[in-house]
Amino acid sequence: MTGFGKTQTQWEDKTLSVEIRSLNSKSADISIRTPSYLREMETEIRKCISKKLHRGKIDLNIFIEFNGQNAPSKINTPVVKSYIDQLKMIGEVSENEMIAIAMRLPDTLSSERETLEKVEKEAIFNLVDQVLTDIENYRKDEGNSLENDFLKRIDLIEQLLQSVVKIDPDRSNKIEQKLRSSLDDLKIEVDSNRFEQELIFYLEKFDVTEEKVRLKNHLDYFKQVMKNDFPNGKKLGFIAQEIGREINTIGSKANHAELQKIVVQMKDELEKVKEQLLNVL
Repeated sequence: MTGFGKTQTQWEDKTLSVEIRSLNSKSADISIRTPSYLREMETEIRKCISKKLHRGKIDLNIFIEFNGQNAPSKINTPVVKSYIDQLKMIGEVSENEMIAIAMRLPDTLSSERETLEKVEKEAIFNLVDQVLTDIENYRKDEGNSLENDFLKRIDLIEQLLQSVVKIDPDRSNKIEQKLRSSLDDLKIEVDSNRFEQELIFYLEKFDVTEEKVRLKNHLDYFKQVMKNDFPNGKKLGFIAQEIGREINTIGSKANHAELQKIVVQMKDELEKVKEQLLNVL
């Protein structure tokens, strides 16, 4: 979602420059800064940005540097002279200081540009299109890097899940043996049928079969959604939340030191995915 683009061109007696920056944001937060006489174009420019960039905190700046006599603002000479005459009456001030003070007072500049020519509008829109293309390419390059990182993290979580599958039977056996050993230490008579029923009920509470299946499905779905061409950042974020829920549930049911270590590693990889998802549209 982050990116930067800048371009400029010479048009008649002026230099036109357009600069755009984009940072992470949950929605399209667009800020446009232009010279006052370009304000009529802001709505159209905003539509162009929203259509191409979709999301992000986006700042677009348009700079106009005049190289000739056609600047949009002119010094209002009579007003400036009037201010200088009044300043002379107030006290002794050098002429340069009086001019500097006068130019900061109201109405010393008058605008002679109220509308834009069609050709100039087209030139500005062409620059806007160029910077939007630049920032799109920047985002695509970043997206390719993120895709590789996501696949790496998801594959690592899948490998850790396979370790869970291997450990799980031994974990269940150890839980059962521990319960039987504890009961034997009590040295009391128990109904074997009732004990088997309670044992099955207790072991079911620690069973993670459903969590393993759901986690595998979420990981597959994450990779599937990544292949889509349209913006998927929010959707991937929701899937990552579901992955996290399954990992947390496995951890809460673990009751096994080695399995707990694997869960911690899964969480670590998932947090890295979540951090990078903030950069995805």
